[in-house]
Amino acid sequence: MTGLASDTAMLMAAGLGKRMRPLTATQPKPLVRVKGKPLIDYALDRIESAGIAKAVVNVHYLADSLEAHVTMRARPEVALSDERAELLETGGGMVKARDAGLLPDPFFCSNADSIWLDGPRNAFLDLSAHWDAERMDALLLVVPHDQTLNFDGKGDFYMGPRGQLSRKLPGRIAPFIYTGIQLVSHRLLRDAPEGKFSTNILWDRAIEEERLYGLAFSGLWIEVGRPAHVKAAEEALSRG
Repeated sequence: MTGLASDTAMLMAAGLGKRMRPLTATQPKPLVRVKGKPLIDYALDRIESAGIAKAVVNVHYLADSLEAHVTMRARPEVALSDERAELLETGGGMVKARDAGLLPDPFFCSNADSIWLDGPRNAFLDLSAHWDAERMDALLLVVPHDQTLNFDGKGDFYMGPRGQLSRKLPGRIAPFIYTGIQLVSHRLLRDAPEGKFSTNILWDRAIEEERLYGLAFSGLWIEVGRPAHVKAAEEALSRG
């Protein structure tokens, strides 16, 4: 496909998957199966269908099994960002991959355990169509509560009329939930802390500078964060 803002997507696959125990006692969370298919393959299939050529997968927990699985794939081309020595969290993971020359500017980033059903337009193409490097450090794909499955939280962000994001206020409900999918400029990663840290640190700075934006997802986003979520996800995928 054409019209993509980047030819590379990073998949965050290094986490310990503690909330998915006991399913993650002997396998990394991205290899937990939903309808017989590993979670990471749902994300990789979406990346492939969008026409994105390369996926960068970071690995830490039970890394050998995850590496063996993803490197068998022909498309997209998979490169590994090895965090076996130290789990770097989301922000540190992106910085390590950038410093290794694996990530162009900008790049897509997605959680490796994300499952979603696209609306009228592919999510990556939709992010690309709304990307503005002059105004944005990152463009987050967010979704309203009524277009989610298995999510029982209070939301993450408010979104202004031009798409600028702000944080949920304490004790309140925010209308938009972060899907785990974003389009990121290297500018977001500038002057980043060393070692492990959360992307939230960089998002907060971008919010202060009015450079963190959101795009409302038009499809269905399915959270698979706990073992109890698997059955509902399988039923939703069967319905299409």
